[in-house]
Amino acid sequence: MATGAQVVFRRLCKLYSSSSTKGTTASFKMSSRYFGTLAAAAFGSGVVLTSLVASDDAVHPPKYPWDHKGVFSALDHRSIRRGYQVYKEVCSACHSMQYVAFRHLVGVSHTEEEARALAEEYEYPGDIDEEGNPTTRQGKLSDYFPNPYPNEEAARAANNGALPPDLTLIVLARHGEEDYIFSLLTGYYDPPAGVEVREGLAYNPYFPGGAIGMPQQLYDGGIEYEDGTPATVSQMAKDVTTFLRWSADPKHDERKRMGMKGVIILSLLVGITLYWKRQKWSLLKSRKILYYERP
Repeated sequence: MATGAQVVFRRLCKLYSSSSTKGTTASFKMSSRYFGTLAAAAFGSGVVLTSLVASDDAVHPPKYPWDHKGVFSALDHRSIRRGYQVYKEVCSACHSMQYVAFRHLVGVSHTEEEARALAEEYEYPGDIDEEGNPTTRQGKLSDYFPNPYPNEEAARAANNGALPPDLTLIVLARHGEEDYIFSLLTGYYDPPAGVEVREGLAYNPYFPGGAIGMPQQLYDGGIEYEDGTPATVSQMAKDVTTFLRWSADPKHDERKRMGMKGVIILSLLVGITLYWKRQKWSLLKSRKILYYERP
């Protein structure tokens, strides 16, 4: 079946050939009438296509008042620390973060000693020994977060054919960013009447299609925070979302600090420039030119 754009293009080509052969006033008027009709049809098709694109099959997440959204606001680094704990104890079983190393946590959510201790909990491939056998070693600060699966095929086999995405840049890779991630993690419901969800899938209205391969992962009291914060579903979702926001934009705070410094410096330069311009041009702006008639 031809699309609306293809039909419009064919009609325009037919009208062009007709007007070029006849060249009469009547054909011109007829062509103008057809062009008007086709233009209206094309406009209507564009409106319909735009509405179809805008009204997808997922619920748009609401806007949440994130603390770091302000111009002068920074990320909550305590929340980043708690979010890493949520990722480590809940999300890391399926999702990787292959672009984040343990050294990136230093000065952000953990001290150097704490980050080194976290890295030493994992084993990484080491050098080949004298007999040619592979060895393993403890993790170091320079090592990246381990991948839960050795390859993509193993990841799909463990998740009923679904491939868990890497979470390093997931916040910036989804429409709605933090709002979408938070709504997805807290948006598991029973399917409404008339909606059937295939076995092995869960209903989540914020996921395109409504059926997601990841079951609900966050439950009240599912983990125990180190700082004693109550581990509710919304608290864990907020913390891990903040952590993922930092992983996607690690220069968030530094970028805002540099922006504020730049605005202050430029404001001072603008003031100095205006004062210098006023001083240099004051004689020219205040001068008076008189014309005398020659005797």
